[in-house]
Amino acid sequence: MDYAELANLQEHDNLNACLTKIKPNRVFALTTKTDQYYTQAKAQDGDAFLFGPETRGLPAEIINSLPPEQRLTIPMVEGSRSLNLANAVSIIAYDAWRQLGFKQLQIHQHPFC
Repeated sequence: MDYAELANLQEHDNLNACLTKIKPNRVFALTTKTDQYYTQAKAQDGDAFLFGPETRGLPAEIINSLPPEQRLTIPMVEGSRSLNLANAVSIIAYDAWRQLGFKQLQIHQHPFC
């Protein structure tokens, strides 16, 4: 992994353990099972975004555990293949950063799960 020395990678036993550790203010799930575009969400400091595997996405129980306004999708042309995970994360992370005014990130205070 390029730039691995800049990442603060932590492994957790499960999602609940991760969320307990990072204590996000809000959690958003990226899914194809909503009509709410990611552009409709207004990013705030402390938000967390969940992405599932490219082949199947997040489990339904995770998606359904969040309010509908915290379920987001990236619009796609109907019938097209899904974006790969790296591209989807890039779109969401960059737009959230843009919404926050491109403020300096505190990488060591926001570990990835």
